[in-house]
Amino acid sequence: MSDFTSHMPRALDEARAAAGRGEVPVGAVITDAQGNIIASSGNRTREKSDPTAHAEIEVIRAACRIAGSERLPGYQIWVTLEPCPMCAAAISAARIARLYYGANDPRMGGVRHGAKVFDHPQCHHRPEITDGLSATESRDLLQEFFGKRR
Repeated sequence: MSDFTSHMPRALDEARAAAGRGEVPVGAVITDAQGNIIASSGNRTREKSDPTAHAEIEVIRAACRIAGSERLPGYQIWVTLEPCPMCAAAISAARIARLYYGANDPRMGGVRHGAKVFDHPQCHHRPEITDGLSATESRDLLQEFFGKRR
């Protein structure tokens, strides 16, 4: 795995940008099978007044437009926080091959916690999952953001 390149730094940049907009600091990146960045975004739920405008949904929509397809086989998604059940279902529906994420989300996560979307027999596609990438930095961003709001 000597040619592995993490795209978490870009996802973290998107999370910081989201925080700067007053959004929960979650960022996501989608790469193609060759590792080229296709789309990146952060949460935009407040900006768009749209509860579905999570970082993952935003990058999946953008990547599908660019690919000209509703499916992204061979693509990878990089997210700073464990995807919620809605986003995990979208990752499955898009047939994304691999999910990388940073911090676990024991309260709202849908991958390793909570709904565990990919473990359900109704789940048609299960991506390969790698968690814990840049987890401390991802968690620190979230804790700092929410700490300032309390």
